[in-house]
Amino acid sequence: MIRVLFFLVAFTIFQTGVAQEDAWVFLTDKENVATAIENPISILTQKAIDRKQNFNIPIDARDVPVNESYITQIKSQSGISVLAKSKWFNTVYVRGSEENINALSALSFVESIDFANNNLNTSKAKQDKFTNKFQEELVTFNYGNASNQTEMISVDNLHLNNYTGTGITIAVLDAGFPNANTLGGFERLRNAGNIKGVYDFVNRDLDVYNTSQHNHGTLVLSTMAGYIENEFVGTAPDASYYLFITEDVSSETPAEESYWVEAAERADSLGVDIINTSLGYKTFDNANYTYTDAEMNGTTAFISRGANIAFEKGLLLVTSAGNEGEDGITAPGDSSNTLTIGAVDASGNSAWFSSVGSNFQPTQKPDVVAQGQSSALINENNVVVAANGTSFSSPILAGGIACLWQALPNFSNAEIMQLVRESASQYSAPDNYLGYGIPNLFAAFNAGLLVASHNNLQIELYPNPSSGKVFFKVQNGDLQVSVFSVLGKFVGEYAVSSEAPEIDLSTLQAGLYLVKVIQNETVKTFKVLKQ
Repeated sequence: MIRVLFFLVAFTIFQTGVAQEDAWVFLTDKENVATAIENPISILTQKAIDRKQNFNIPIDARDVPVNESYITQIKSQSGISVLAKSKWFNTVYVRGSEENINALSALSFVESIDFANNNLNTSKAKQDKFTNKFQEELVTFNYGNASNQTEMISVDNLHLNNYTGTGITIAVLDAGFPNANTLGGFERLRNAGNIKGVYDFVNRDLDVYNTSQHNHGTLVLSTMAGYIENEFVGTAPDASYYLFITEDVSSETPAEESYWVEAAERADSLGVDIINTSLGYKTFDNANYTYTDAEMNGTTAFISRGANIAFEKGLLLVTSAGNEGEDGITAPGDSSNTLTIGAVDASGNSAWFSSVGSNFQPTQKPDVVAQGQSSALINENNVVVAANGTSFSSPILAGGIACLWQALPNFSNAEIMQLVRESASQYSAPDNYLGYGIPNLFAAFNAGLLVASHNNLQIELYPNPSSGKVFFKVQNGDLQVSVFSVLGKFVGEYAVSSEAPEIDLSTLQAGLYLVKVIQNETVKTFKVLKQ
């Protein structure tokens, strides 16, 4: 159901005639994979290629589009509608009768079919949506009504140092953006040419500004990009934005998960840095599609699995925790690879509606919090209003993180996320209500500068990525090596010398790790991908 500060009503749609089912149809292969990877500009923008090269992110078969001839053949099958596609999963999302969907198995290029209704699968996992469906809100600026939410996370101090989001690109995956192309509150954004593109993945058109669209995206965008002199300043007024509609407000179906994944893939190919998702999924109109609490584990929901790939591709995902209170976190906020944002009031107290984390999530959720109760935003009538919801705490922080990443451009998505966590008010004693607490982004910036200044040891390590041993080129003396997870958890400590120049990571789970090397009180930190 849709929930913002004001809780919208979701209507169950009853269908007549043959029952319609939804399913993901996974395909066997892709076309011209090797050629596309050898010529990445044919499938990615130069900005996307540069971002991947800067952070040693491989371009692989997942970046190659789905075979369009396969999609055409599926569309031609009796009773089948294709609603979405995903290159990362090499799948299409279809709707039709159970019989007609199962008939697709006869196509030679169909590898498997995964019904949204788990009861129709021999084995399967499933999930939810609109975290209440929506998680709802230079230099010297007069922040006006936005002062408290900006100063709470200390993004105003980044602005004073000329970090206002310039050079960082944010994709807003949401519902509609009515009047964002004409509102005075976005005039500064438009005049700078910082709306880089738009697309409606639900209706397959560019009409995202229509007043018939839901206003949620406009509200969310305003917290980051809005500007009304002496009245309102968003947290990233000089960032660039893509505006993508992935939410179908007329119903709650897993198709919206697929729209989201498709938009995330588009964002990656365009070189986007940050995705803000003020949506959450768990409960659907068809109860057979609904995810259980135990399935909010970061790896079951299709949208969360897509978020995990987006993180691998170098994107930083800022996601609303949800407005479900004690009913818990919604997807994709359950993913350990998203920075999941809860809500507090103006005094920093947990908001009554903010979703509470649980042991079902593999990592601490929420990660951190920002103001989501009585958040200031600009509505579709260009009026500054107040609204409640994690829909707004998420983009408020996403904009601040854009400014932080502008200030620390050589840091990876995982490193920026960890700096944010470590800067938070209760990092040493997190809980399931506030997570690690309220971040101080200016403190995160200073911590990042300190780390960068220490990275001056003349030491190299290889191979990276590694499936086992990692070797160090040691010029002289011994090294003290410590390994941490990207969440800052201590993994192990090693002594390295020219006689024993390696450490063994073979027992660690696959993922990204931080390797801290100390020699004579000088420090250098490496990112190592364990395969």
